[in-house]
Amino acid sequence: MAKDLSKIAKQKKIKYFLISFVDLFGVLRSKLVPAEAIKDMQKNGAGFAGFATWLDMTPADADMFAIPDPDSLIQLPWKKEVGWLASDLWMNGKPVDASPRVMLKKQIERLQRNNMVLKSGVECEYFLINPEGSAIADNRDIQSKPCYDQSALMRQYDLITEICDSMIKLGWGPYQNDHEDANGQFEMNWDYSDSLTTADRHVFFKFMVKSISEKYGLRATFMPKPFENLTGNGCHAHISLWNGNKNLFLDKGDKLGLTRLAYNFLGGVLNSAEGLSAFFNPSINSYRRIDAPTPTSGASWSPSKISYTGNNRTHMVRVPDPGRFELRLMDGSANPYLLQAGVIAAGIDGMEKKRDPGQPLFINMYTDGENYPNLRKLPSDLDHALEYLSSNEVLLSAFGEKNITSYLKLKQQELKDFNSKETFSKKDAITDWEKVNTLDC
Repeated sequence: MAKDLSKIAKQKKIKYFLISFVDLFGVLRSKLVPAEAIKDMQKNGAGFAGFATWLDMTPADADMFAIPDPDSLIQLPWKKEVGWLASDLWMNGKPVDASPRVMLKKQIERLQRNNMVLKSGVECEYFLINPEGSAIADNRDIQSKPCYDQSALMRQYDLITEICDSMIKLGWGPYQNDHEDANGQFEMNWDYSDSLTTADRHVFFKFMVKSISEKYGLRATFMPKPFENLTGNGCHAHISLWNGNKNLFLDKGDKLGLTRLAYNFLGGVLNSAEGLSAFFNPSINSYRRIDAPTPTSGASWSPSKISYTGNNRTHMVRVPDPGRFELRLMDGSANPYLLQAGVIAAGIDGMEKKRDPGQPLFINMYTDGENYPNLRKLPSDLDHALEYLSSNEVLLSAFGEKNITSYLKLKQQELKDFNSKETFSKKDAITDWEKVNTLDC
Protein backbone atom coordinates (compact mmCIF):
# COMPACT_ATOMS: atom_id res chain seq x y z
CA MET A 1 0.00 0.00 0.00
CA ALA A 2 1.31 3.42 -1.01
CA LYS A 3 2.41 5.81 1.70
CA ASP A 4 -0.16 8.47 2.57
CA LEU A 5 1.57 11.80 1.90
CA SER A 6 -1.15 13.71 3.73
CA LYS A 7 -0.47 11.79 6.95
CA ILE A 8 3.29 12.06 6.47
CA ALA A 9 2.95 15.83 6.10
CA LYS A 10 1.28 16.05 9.51
CA GLN A 11 3.83 13.73 11.14
CA LYS A 12 6.86 15.55 9.71
CA LYS A 13 5.35 19.05 9.81
CA ILE A 14 5.71 19.49 6.08
CA LYS A 15 3.82 22.58 4.86
CA TYR A 16 4.61 22.34 1.15
CA PHE A 17 5.60 19.70 -1.40
CA LEU A 18 7.70 20.19 -4.51
CA ILE A 19 6.16 17.81 -7.05
CA SER A 20 9.01 17.49 -9.54
CA PHE A 21 10.02 15.87 -12.78
CA VAL A 22 13.01 16.03 -15.10
CA ASP A 23 12.51 16.73 -18.80
CA LEU A 24 14.58 15.32 -21.68
CA PHE A 25 17.25 18.02 -21.23
CA GLY A 26 17.62 17.17 -17.55
CA VAL A 27 15.92 20.37 -16.36
CA LEU A 28 14.21 19.94 -12.99
CA ARG A 29 10.59 21.18 -13.17
CA SER A 30 8.29 21.51 -10.16
CA LYS A 31 5.09 22.83 -8.69
CA LEU A 32 4.90 23.94 -5.07
CA VAL A 33 1.84 22.32 -3.53
CA PRO A 34 0.46 23.08 -0.03
CA ALA A 35 0.17 20.05 2.21
CA GLU A 36 -3.60 20.57 2.36
CA ALA A 37 -3.81 19.72 -1.34
CA ILE A 38 -1.39 16.80 -1.47
CA LYS A 39 -4.06 14.10 -1.03
CA ASP A 40 -5.62 14.93 -4.40
CA MET A 41 -2.23 15.49 -6.03
CA GLN A 42 -1.01 12.08 -4.89
CA LYS A 43 -4.00 10.49 -6.60
CA ASN A 44 -4.35 12.60 -9.73
CA GLY A 45 -1.03 14.41 -10.11
CA ALA A 46 -0.01 18.03 -10.55
CA GLY A 47 -0.86 19.49 -13.95
CA PHE A 48 1.72 20.84 -16.40
CA ALA A 49 1.76 22.02 -20.00
CA GLY A 50 4.22 19.66 -21.67
CA PHE A 51 5.14 22.09 -24.47
CA ALA A 52 6.45 24.55 -21.87
CA THR A 53 9.25 22.10 -21.01
CA TRP A 54 11.86 20.21 -23.03
CA LEU A 55 9.51 17.48 -24.15
CA ASP A 56 8.44 16.93 -27.75
CA MET A 57 4.91 18.33 -27.38
CA THR A 58 2.79 21.14 -28.78
CA PRO A 59 0.47 23.71 -27.18
CA ALA A 60 -2.41 21.63 -28.50
CA ASP A 61 -1.48 18.60 -26.39
CA ALA A 62 -3.58 17.70 -23.35
CA ASP A 63 -2.52 18.48 -19.79
CA MET A 64 0.35 16.40 -18.49
CA PHE A 65 0.17 15.20 -14.88
CA ALA A 66 3.13 14.54 -12.61
CA ILE A 67 2.11 11.77 -10.20
CA PRO A 68 4.46 11.79 -7.22
CA ASP A 69 6.26 8.69 -6.04
CA PRO A 70 5.82 8.72 -2.23
CA ASP A 71 8.86 6.45 -1.83
CA SER A 72 11.03 9.22 -3.27
CA LEU A 73 10.07 11.78 -0.60
CA ILE A 74 12.96 13.88 0.68
CA GLN A 75 12.39 16.49 3.36
CA LEU A 76 14.67 19.41 2.57
CA PRO A 77 17.30 19.41 5.36
CA TRP A 78 17.82 23.16 4.99
CA LYS A 79 14.08 23.92 4.82
CA LYS A 80 12.26 21.19 6.70
CA GLU A 81 8.80 22.54 5.95
CA VAL A 82 9.25 21.49 2.31
CA GLY A 83 9.14 17.93 0.97
CA TRP A 84 10.56 17.05 -2.46
CA LEU A 85 8.99 14.33 -4.60
CA ALA A 86 10.13 12.71 -7.82
CA SER A 87 7.23 12.04 -10.18
CA ASP A 88 6.19 10.04 -13.22
CA LEU A 89 4.48 11.87 -16.07
CA TRP A 90 1.04 10.82 -17.32
CA MET A 91 -1.14 12.08 -20.16
CA ASN A 92 -4.57 10.89 -21.24
CA GLY A 93 -4.44 8.16 -18.61
CA LYS A 94 -1.13 6.70 -19.85
CA PRO A 95 2.51 7.17 -18.84
CA VAL A 96 4.41 9.64 -21.01
CA ASP A 97 6.84 7.34 -22.78
CA ALA A 98 9.40 10.12 -23.34
CA SER A 99 9.51 11.02 -19.64
CA PRO A 100 13.10 10.17 -18.56
CA ARG A 101 12.00 8.59 -15.28
CA VAL A 102 9.46 6.45 -17.12
CA MET A 103 12.15 5.50 -19.65
CA LEU A 104 14.40 4.33 -16.81
CA LYS A 105 11.63 2.38 -15.09
CA LYS A 106 10.92 0.47 -18.29
CA GLN A 107 14.55 -0.62 -18.50
CA ILE A 108 14.46 -1.61 -14.82
CA GLU A 109 11.39 -3.76 -15.56
CA ARG A 110 13.34 -5.57 -18.29
CA LEU A 111 15.96 -6.55 -15.71
CA GLN A 112 13.33 -7.50 -13.14
CA ARG A 113 11.90 -10.11 -15.51
CA ASN A 114 15.18 -11.96 -15.01
CA ASN A 115 15.33 -11.25 -11.28
CA MET A 116 18.13 -8.75 -11.74
CA VAL A 117 18.68 -5.31 -10.19
CA LEU A 118 21.25 -2.80 -11.37
CA LYS A 119 23.01 -1.11 -8.48
CA SER A 120 24.97 2.03 -9.14
CA GLY A 121 26.77 4.91 -7.53
CA VAL A 122 27.66 8.25 -9.12
CA GLU A 123 30.57 10.60 -8.56
CA CYS A 124 29.26 14.13 -9.12
CA GLU A 125 31.93 16.76 -9.68
CA TYR A 126 31.09 20.46 -9.51
CA PHE A 127 32.70 23.88 -9.36
CA LEU A 128 32.02 26.57 -6.79
CA ILE A 129 32.04 29.83 -8.74
CA ASN A 130 31.05 33.46 -8.30
CA PRO A 131 27.37 34.34 -8.92
CA GLU A 132 28.19 35.77 -12.36
CA GLY A 133 29.83 32.51 -13.44
CA SER A 134 32.99 34.27 -14.60
CA ALA A 135 35.51 32.82 -12.12
CA ILE A 136 35.96 30.26 -9.36
CA ALA A 137 34.76 31.40 -5.95
CA ASP A 138 38.08 31.07 -4.12
CA ASN A 139 40.74 33.40 -5.57
CA ARG A 140 43.37 31.75 -3.35
CA ASP A 141 42.79 28.35 -4.99
CA ILE A 142 45.60 28.70 -7.54
CA GLN A 143 47.79 25.58 -7.36
CA SER A 144 48.59 23.93 -10.70
CA LYS A 145 47.81 20.57 -9.02
CA PRO A 146 45.07 21.46 -6.54
CA CYS A 147 43.56 17.98 -6.13
CA TYR A 148 42.97 17.08 -2.46
CA ASP A 149 44.23 20.53 -1.37
CA GLN A 150 43.34 20.62 2.32
CA SER A 151 43.49 24.40 2.70
CA ALA A 152 41.19 25.05 -0.26
CA LEU A 153 38.82 22.36 1.00
CA MET A 154 38.70 23.81 4.51
CA ARG A 155 38.03 27.33 3.25
CA GLN A 156 34.69 25.90 2.04
CA TYR A 157 34.20 23.88 5.22
CA ASP A 158 30.86 25.36 6.25
CA LEU A 159 29.29 24.85 2.84
CA ILE A 160 30.70 21.37 2.23
CA THR A 161 29.78 20.07 5.67
CA GLU A 162 26.25 21.45 5.44
CA ILE A 163 25.77 19.43 2.27
CA CYS A 164 27.38 16.36 3.81
CA ASP A 165 25.38 16.72 7.04
CA SER A 166 22.25 16.90 4.89
CA MET A 167 23.12 13.60 3.21
CA ILE A 168 23.79 12.02 6.62
CA LYS A 169 20.35 13.13 7.82
CA LEU A 170 18.77 11.72 4.67
CA GLY A 171 20.42 8.32 5.23
CA TRP A 172 22.41 8.32 2.00
CA GLY A 173 25.63 7.17 3.66
CA PRO A 174 28.06 9.86 2.48
CA TYR A 175 31.63 8.74 3.06
CA GLN A 176 34.04 11.33 1.66
CA ASN A 177 34.34 14.89 0.39
CA ASP A 178 37.32 16.24 -1.49
CA HIS A 179 38.77 19.04 -3.54
CA GLU A 180 39.05 17.71 -7.07
CA ASP A 181 41.58 18.11 -9.87
CA ALA A 182 40.60 21.62 -10.95
CA ASN A 183 40.80 24.84 -8.97
CA GLY A 184 37.40 25.44 -7.38
CA GLN A 185 36.23 21.89 -8.08
CA PHE A 186 34.77 19.45 -5.52
CA GLU A 187 33.33 15.97 -5.30
CA MET A 188 31.14 14.31 -2.67
CA ASN A 189 30.43 10.58 -2.54
CA TRP A 190 27.60 8.59 -1.02
CA ASP A 191 26.61 4.91 -0.95
CA TYR A 192 25.42 3.12 -4.07
CA SER A 193 21.85 1.88 -4.38
CA ASP A 194 19.42 0.55 -6.97
CA SER A 195 19.46 2.58 -10.18
CA LEU A 196 16.13 4.38 -9.63
CA THR A 197 17.04 5.46 -6.10
CA THR A 198 20.47 6.61 -7.29
CA ALA A 199 18.91 8.58 -10.16
CA ASP A 200 16.40 10.29 -7.83
CA ARG A 201 19.18 11.13 -5.38
CA HIS A 202 21.38 12.37 -8.22
CA VAL A 203 18.64 14.80 -9.27
CA PHE A 204 18.15 16.00 -5.71
CA PHE A 205 21.89 16.23 -5.02
CA LYS A 206 22.37 18.72 -7.83
CA PHE A 207 19.43 20.76 -6.58
CA MET A 208 20.72 20.61 -3.00
CA VAL A 209 24.28 21.64 -3.88
CA LYS A 210 23.04 24.60 -5.90
CA SER A 211 20.57 25.68 -3.21
CA ILE A 212 23.00 25.48 -0.30
CA SER A 213 25.73 27.19 -2.32
CA GLU A 214 23.38 30.13 -2.90
CA LYS A 215 22.95 30.43 0.87
CA TYR A 216 26.68 31.19 1.03
CA GLY A 217 26.56 33.72 -1.78
CA LEU A 218 28.14 31.30 -4.28
CA ARG A 219 27.03 29.42 -7.37
CA ALA A 220 27.58 25.73 -8.03
CA THR A 221 27.89 24.42 -11.56
CA PHE A 222 27.99 20.89 -12.94
CA MET A 223 28.77 22.20 -16.43
CA PRO A 224 31.18 19.75 -18.14
CA LYS A 225 33.82 22.35 -19.05
CA PRO A 226 33.17 25.82 -17.60
CA PHE A 227 36.84 26.88 -17.80
CA GLU A 228 39.05 26.16 -20.79
CA ASN A 229 42.28 25.65 -18.82
CA LEU A 230 40.83 23.50 -16.02
CA THR A 231 39.77 19.87 -15.72
CA GLY A 232 36.09 19.38 -16.54
CA ASN A 233 33.22 17.97 -14.47
CA GLY A 234 32.78 14.25 -14.89
CA CYS A 235 29.96 12.14 -13.48
CA HIS A 236 31.44 8.66 -13.23
CA ALA A 237 29.08 5.75 -12.62
CA HIS A 238 29.98 2.55 -10.78
CA ILE A 239 27.96 -0.40 -12.02
CA SER A 240 27.09 -3.88 -10.74
CA LEU A 241 24.21 -6.32 -11.28
CA TRP A 242 22.54 -8.19 -8.42
CA ASN A 243 20.11 -10.99 -7.66
CA GLY A 244 19.05 -10.45 -4.05
CA ASN A 245 22.27 -10.36 -2.05
CA LYS A 246 24.35 -11.96 -4.78
CA ASN A 247 26.59 -9.76 -6.91
CA LEU A 248 26.27 -11.24 -10.39
CA PHE A 249 29.39 -9.41 -11.55
CA LEU A 250 31.73 -10.86 -8.89
CA ASP A 251 34.17 -13.64 -9.75
CA LYS A 252 37.15 -13.69 -7.40
CA GLY A 253 38.92 -16.17 -9.65
CA ASP A 254 38.98 -13.83 -12.65
CA LYS A 255 41.94 -11.56 -13.37
CA LEU A 256 39.77 -8.43 -13.00
CA GLY A 257 37.26 -10.05 -10.65
CA LEU A 258 34.40 -10.09 -13.17
CA THR A 259 32.02 -12.85 -14.24
CA ARG A 260 31.30 -13.77 -17.85
CA LEU A 261 27.93 -12.02 -17.40
CA ALA A 262 29.73 -8.84 -16.38
CA TYR A 263 31.98 -8.99 -19.44
CA ASN A 264 28.93 -9.48 -21.68
CA PHE A 265 27.19 -6.53 -20.01
CA LEU A 266 30.34 -4.45 -20.49
CA GLY A 267 30.55 -5.64 -24.10
CA GLY A 268 27.08 -4.19 -24.67
CA VAL A 269 28.08 -0.84 -23.21
CA LEU A 270 31.25 -0.69 -25.33
CA ASN A 271 29.32 -1.74 -28.43
CA SER A 272 26.88 1.18 -28.07
CA ALA A 273 29.33 3.72 -26.64
CA GLU A 274 29.11 6.19 -29.54
CA GLY A 275 25.30 6.30 -29.36
CA LEU A 276 25.30 6.40 -25.58
CA SER A 277 27.43 9.56 -25.78
CA ALA A 278 24.26 11.42 -26.78
CA PHE A 279 22.87 10.57 -23.31
CA PHE A 280 26.09 10.59 -21.31
CA ASN A 281 27.46 13.79 -22.92
CA PRO A 282 24.29 15.59 -23.98
CA SER A 283 25.46 19.21 -24.14
CA ILE A 284 27.47 21.08 -26.73
CA ASN A 285 29.90 21.92 -23.96
CA SER A 286 30.36 18.19 -23.20
CA TYR A 287 32.78 17.89 -26.09
CA ARG A 288 35.12 20.47 -24.64
CA ARG A 289 35.83 17.81 -22.00
CA ILE A 290 36.09 14.73 -24.24
CA ASP A 291 39.59 14.41 -25.66
CA ALA A 292 40.35 17.87 -24.27
CA PRO A 293 43.75 19.55 -24.43
CA THR A 294 45.81 18.98 -21.30
CA PRO A 295 44.70 21.38 -18.53
CA THR A 296 46.92 23.02 -15.92
CA SER A 297 46.82 19.92 -13.66
CA GLY A 298 48.49 17.80 -16.34
CA ALA A 299 45.62 15.41 -17.19
CA SER A 300 42.03 15.80 -18.42
CA TRP A 301 40.86 12.59 -16.70
CA SER A 302 38.39 12.10 -19.57
CA PRO A 303 38.43 9.41 -22.26
CA SER A 304 38.80 9.84 -26.00
CA LYS A 305 38.61 6.23 -27.19
CA ILE A 306 36.47 3.20 -26.40
CA SER A 307 38.49 0.87 -24.20
CA TYR A 308 38.55 -0.78 -20.80
CA THR A 309 41.23 -1.68 -18.30
CA GLY A 310 41.93 -2.55 -14.68
CA ASN A 311 42.57 0.11 -12.04
CA ASN A 312 43.65 2.77 -14.53
CA ARG A 313 41.87 6.11 -14.95
CA THR A 314 43.00 6.84 -18.52
CA HIS A 315 40.38 4.56 -20.13
CA MET A 316 36.65 4.91 -20.76
CA VAL A 317 35.96 2.00 -18.42
CA ARG A 318 37.96 1.19 -15.31
CA VAL A 319 37.66 -1.93 -13.14
CA PRO A 320 38.81 -0.61 -9.75
CA ASP A 321 37.72 -3.60 -7.69
CA PRO A 322 36.30 -7.08 -8.26
CA GLY A 323 32.57 -7.16 -8.94
CA ARG A 324 32.02 -3.73 -10.47
CA PHE A 325 33.23 -1.38 -13.15
CA GLU A 326 33.38 2.39 -13.47
CA LEU A 327 32.09 4.20 -16.56
CA ARG A 328 34.11 7.40 -16.91
CA LEU A 329 32.45 8.83 -20.02
CA MET A 330 29.53 10.64 -18.38
CA ASP A 331 29.73 14.32 -17.47
CA GLY A 332 27.90 16.76 -15.22
CA SER A 333 25.25 17.66 -17.82
CA ALA A 334 23.99 14.07 -18.15
CA ASN A 335 20.31 13.52 -17.39
CA PRO A 336 20.38 11.32 -14.24
CA TYR A 337 17.59 9.06 -15.52
CA LEU A 338 18.86 8.68 -19.09
CA LEU A 339 22.33 7.98 -17.69
CA GLN A 340 21.08 4.93 -15.79
CA ALA A 341 18.61 3.91 -18.50
CA GLY A 342 21.30 3.97 -21.19
CA VAL A 343 23.62 1.76 -19.15
CA ILE A 344 20.87 -0.80 -18.55
CA ALA A 345 19.65 -0.85 -22.16
CA ALA A 346 23.14 -1.38 -23.56
CA GLY A 347 24.02 -3.88 -20.84
CA ILE A 348 20.90 -5.99 -21.51
CA ASP A 349 21.83 -6.09 -25.19
CA GLY A 350 25.30 -7.25 -24.23
CA MET A 351 23.94 -10.05 -22.05
CA GLU A 352 21.38 -11.16 -24.64
CA LYS A 353 23.87 -11.12 -27.53
CA LYS A 354 26.76 -12.37 -25.34
CA ARG A 355 28.89 -9.52 -26.62
CA ASP A 356 32.62 -9.88 -26.06
CA PRO A 357 34.32 -6.67 -24.87
CA GLY A 358 37.67 -7.95 -26.11
CA GLN A 359 40.81 -7.92 -24.02
CA PRO A 360 41.52 -5.15 -21.52
CA LEU A 361 44.36 -2.79 -22.30
CA PHE A 362 46.88 -2.23 -19.54
CA ILE A 363 48.42 0.94 -20.95
CA ASN A 364 48.44 4.67 -20.29
CA MET A 365 45.85 5.65 -22.86
CA TYR A 366 46.90 9.29 -22.76
CA THR A 367 50.49 8.57 -23.77
CA ASP A 368 50.25 5.25 -25.63
CA GLY A 369 46.75 5.27 -27.10
CA GLU A 370 48.05 6.42 -30.48
CA ASN A 371 49.77 3.04 -30.78
CA TYR A 372 46.33 1.42 -31.04
CA PRO A 373 44.80 3.01 -34.16
CA ASN A 374 42.07 0.37 -34.45
CA LEU A 375 40.36 1.51 -31.24
CA ARG A 376 37.08 3.29 -31.96
CA LYS A 377 37.09 6.99 -31.12
CA LEU A 378 34.33 8.66 -29.14
CA PRO A 379 32.30 11.35 -30.93
CA SER A 380 34.09 14.69 -31.08
CA ASP A 381 30.94 16.81 -30.95
CA LEU A 382 27.24 16.60 -30.14
CA ASP A 383 26.22 16.49 -33.80
CA HIS A 384 28.14 13.26 -34.37
CA ALA A 385 26.86 11.76 -31.09
CA LEU A 386 23.29 12.38 -32.23
CA GLU A 387 24.06 10.74 -35.59
CA TYR A 388 25.34 7.66 -33.79
CA LEU A 389 22.24 7.57 -31.58
CA SER A 390 19.91 7.86 -34.57
CA SER A 391 21.43 4.74 -36.15
CA ASN A 392 21.94 2.65 -33.00
CA GLU A 393 19.46 -0.20 -33.34
CA VAL A 394 20.03 -1.33 -29.74
CA LEU A 395 18.95 1.99 -28.26
CA LEU A 396 16.20 2.56 -30.83
CA SER A 397 14.69 -0.80 -29.92
CA ALA A 398 15.12 -0.36 -26.14
CA PHE A 399 13.60 3.12 -25.91
CA GLY A 400 11.34 3.14 -28.95
CA GLU A 401 12.04 4.96 -32.20
CA LYS A 402 9.44 7.63 -31.34
CA ASN A 403 11.14 8.54 -28.05
CA ILE A 404 14.61 8.64 -29.61
CA THR A 405 13.27 10.76 -32.48
CA SER A 406 11.80 13.23 -29.96
CA TYR A 407 15.13 13.49 -28.15
CA LEU A 408 17.02 13.97 -31.41
CA LYS A 409 14.57 16.61 -32.61
CA LEU A 410 14.98 18.73 -29.48
CA LYS A 411 18.76 18.33 -29.41
CA GLN A 412 19.02 19.27 -33.09
CA GLN A 413 16.99 22.39 -32.35
CA GLU A 414 19.54 23.22 -29.64
CA LEU A 415 22.39 22.75 -32.12
CA LYS A 416 20.64 24.98 -34.65
CA ASP A 417 20.29 27.73 -32.05
CA PHE A 418 23.97 27.43 -31.12
CA ASN A 419 25.17 27.43 -34.73
CA SER A 420 23.08 30.50 -35.52
CA LYS A 421 25.04 32.46 -32.90
CA GLU A 422 28.44 30.84 -32.46
CA THR A 423 30.92 28.77 -34.40
CA PHE A 424 31.85 25.65 -32.45
CA SER A 425 35.53 24.82 -32.42
CA LYS A 426 37.61 23.05 -29.84
CA LYS A 427 40.26 25.67 -30.44
CA ASP A 428 38.01 28.47 -29.29
CA ALA A 429 37.50 29.57 -25.72
CA ILE A 430 34.28 28.52 -24.00
CA THR A 431 31.51 30.53 -25.63
CA ASP A 432 29.01 32.79 -23.89
CA TRP A 433 26.22 30.66 -25.39
CA GLU A 434 27.54 27.60 -23.61
CA LYS A 435 27.72 29.39 -20.27
CA VAL A 436 24.22 30.84 -20.58
CA ASN A 437 22.75 27.47 -21.54
CA THR A 438 24.84 25.04 -19.49
CA LEU A 439 26.14 26.68 -16.29
CA ASP A 440 22.93 25.68 -14.50
CA CYS A 441 22.59 22.23 -16.07
